Amino acid sequence: MIYVFLAEGFEEVEALAPVDMLRRSKLDVTTVGVTGKIVTGSHGIPVTADITADQLPIDAAMEMIVLPGGMPGTLNEEASAVVQAAIDYCAENDRWIGAICAAPSILGHKGLLQGKTAVCYTGFEKDLTGAEIGTTGVVTDGKIITARGAGVAVDFGLTLVGAMLGKETQAQIRASILCD
Repeated sequence: MIYVFLAEGFEEVEALAPVDMLRRSKLDVTTVGVTGKIVTGSHGIPVTADITADQLPIDAAMEMIVLPGGMPGTLNEEASAVVQAAIDYCAENDRWIGAICAAPSILGHKGLLQGKTAVCYTGFEKDLTGAEIGTTGVVTDGKIITARGAGVAVDFGLTLVGAMLGKETQAQIRASILCD
């Protein structure tokens, strides 16, 4: 199961474009309302989450988590004990972690980017503790996938697909949405 966290003030396209790419690939994706069942994004768009944080099972079924950016969404994610527990579980059990925009800062604060290449939204590089700052829109290093921001949200989602299902499926989904 793939869990995408939605916290009040999340960047809508950074959450929903990856959810769309993953679901197009027929992967099991559940959105998790960190701050409630209906979560309002940073641009005032309310989204109904599939489950709330208190319903999240942190167990072997967790294959990947995705942390959208946005403000104050990133801060609300980082403040959540459930999000922190999910990150810890994934890091300790060799599971995938995706983070985009400001959200890679959460991983940096936890020391998970030490010795890895990562990217983030401009200005948050100082929070990627121990990371080498990449130069592309999306970077995969080990089981961590980071991305710069909303402008690469589809590529980020496609990279998540590739991580789960391989490059061939990633290319098929890219072609199906006419993404050059």
